[in-house]
Amino acid sequence: MSAPLRGALLVAGTTSDAGKSVVVAGICRMLARRGVRVAPFKAQNMSNNSVVTLDGGEIGRAQALQARACGLEPSVRFNPVLLKPGSDRRSQLVVRGKAVGTVGARDYFTRRQELREVVAAELASLRDEFDVVVCEGAGSPAEINLRATDLANMGLARAAEIPVLVVGDIDRGGVLAHLFGTVAVLEPEDQQLIAGFVVNKFRGDVSLLQPGLDQLVALTGRPTLGVLPFAEDLWLDAEDSLGTISGAPVGRPGPPHGTDWLTVAAVRLPRISNSTDIEALACEPGVSVRWADSPHQLATADLVIIPGSKATISDLNWLRANGIADALRARAIAGRPVLGICGGYQMLGTRIVDGVEHTAAVGAADVPDSATTRPCVVDGLGLLDLEIEFADPKIARQVSGIAGADSLHGYEIHHGRVTRTADPAWLTIDGDPEGSAREAIWGTHVHGLLESDEFRRTWLTEVAARAGRTGFVAAPGTSVADVRSAQLDLLADLVEKHVDLAALDQLIRDGAPADLPVIRTAR
Repeated sequence: MSAPLRGALLVAGTTSDAGKSVVVAGICRMLARRGVRVAPFKAQNMSNNSVVTLDGGEIGRAQALQARACGLEPSVRFNPVLLKPGSDRRSQLVVRGKAVGTVGARDYFTRRQELREVVAAELASLRDEFDVVVCEGAGSPAEINLRATDLANMGLARAAEIPVLVVGDIDRGGVLAHLFGTVAVLEPEDQQLIAGFVVNKFRGDVSLLQPGLDQLVALTGRPTLGVLPFAEDLWLDAEDSLGTISGAPVGRPGPPHGTDWLTVAAVRLPRISNSTDIEALACEPGVSVRWADSPHQLATADLVIIPGSKATISDLNWLRANGIADALRARAIAGRPVLGICGGYQMLGTRIVDGVEHTAAVGAADVPDSATTRPCVVDGLGLLDLEIEFADPKIARQVSGIAGADSLHGYEIHHGRVTRTADPAWLTIDGDPEGSAREAIWGTHVHGLLESDEFRRTWLTEVAARAGRTGFVAAPGTSVADVRSAQLDLLADLVEKHVDLAALDQLIRDGAPADLPVIRTAR
C-alpha cells in the first residue's frame, strides 16, 4: 500500500487565463473525492472579481471556487494578498482580507518583504493542517522583469521548495513554444523546480499533438502530464476579465420553459468588478445573456445590467463618452428594465462624492502621494433619486435578507454609502432597507443576489412582464449551486481521465526530480 499523499504543488501558466484556476480547481476536486484533505492557495492575486468570506475578508473569486472544490468554506488564508486595479498604475492592496491602502509598482517593491512573510506564514499553516496544498501561480513565471518581487510563482516555489506544473492554452496557438520558452527564460535554480506540463483546451485527435510533446520532452527533459480537452460546458466563475468579451454569450442556456426567451445585455465596463449575478442569470433556461459595450447592443435587450466597478466615476464617464448613458436614460423613459449592482447602482443615482477611489486633483485614481487632492463630485445618470458618498473603511460582509416572500443571500464590497434616497427600498437586508426600486429600474449594493434561486425566479418573472415577454416562464428547478457543483465535478472528471495521476501523486509526494536539466540560453 502506498504512503498517504502529503505535499504541495504549484500550478503556473504560460499566460494569464491559460487555465491555472480551473486546473487547480479540478485537481482539488479530484483529490477531495479521493478523501485527501486538500486546500487551495494563491499567494497573490490581481483581480477585481472577489468574494467575501464568512469573517468579512475579501479574496479572489477563483480561490472561493477552489475552496468549494475542496469542500471548504472560502477563507482569507487561501489568498492572503489581493491586488484590485483601480487604474493602469495603481491598485488597492488587500492583505489577509482587509484593504490596507493603494499601491503602485514602486510601493509594492518596498513592501515585498512584509508581504513575503505574510505569504510564507499562511502557506506553512495550511501545510501543517492539510494533507495537500495546491497552489496557483499568478500571470506567468516567465515575466522575469517581475521576478524580484514575485510572491506567487517561482518566488513561492523556491521559498517553499514546491514542484511546479506549467499549464499552456493550446487554443491560443503556439503552446509548445510557450511551454519551452517559459522554462528557458528562468534562472537555473527556478528551472529545476519546473517538473512538467499540462496542455489545456485541446480540440481534436491527441495523437496529432503527440510528436510535438515528444520533442518537448527531448528539448526540456520534462514530460507533459496531461492534455485536457476543450469543454464548452465550463464557463461559470470565470475569474479573468479577459473572458468578458463584448458580444459574446455567457453560459450555455437551455431552451425556454415557456414560449418566449428573455434577453439580457450586461455592460462590459472597463473596470468591471464581480460578474457573479450575470453568470447566475445565464444558468436559467430561456435566458440569453451577452456582454455589451455599445448602445446598439442594448437596443433589443429585455434587461440591461450595469455590474460592479472598481472605478465607479471613471466607468461612469466611459458610459457617457460612448453613448450608453443616453441609451439607459431612453430605456428608463420607455419603462424598460435596468438593474444596477454595486458600482452600477451608484451610477444610477443623482450624485456621487468620491474622495477614496477617485479625486478631482488629476481626475484619476493614480494620484501621486505628494499631490493635493479633494473629493471628486459628479452627477450620476439620474435614473434613481439617490446620492452616494465614498468613505473608509470599506464595507465587506456577507448578508442575508428578504424580498417579498423570498429569502436571499449575498455579499457587499464597497466604499460608497447611500447618504440620501427618495425611492422605495427594493430589499430588506439584515433587517434594514437596501437598494432602490423605481418602476422598471432596480439597484442594490449586494453582489451574489441572483444566486438565490427563488428570489431570482420571482424577479425574472417581473422583469419579463415589464419587458412584454408574457410567454417567458422561469424554470422551477434551476439551482446555481448545483450548476457550480456539476462544473467542479466535470473538472475533476477531466483531470482523472486525461492527467497521469500516478505521476501527479509522485510529484506532490516527492517534489521535483533532482536531475531535471537546465536549458542554457544566451543571457
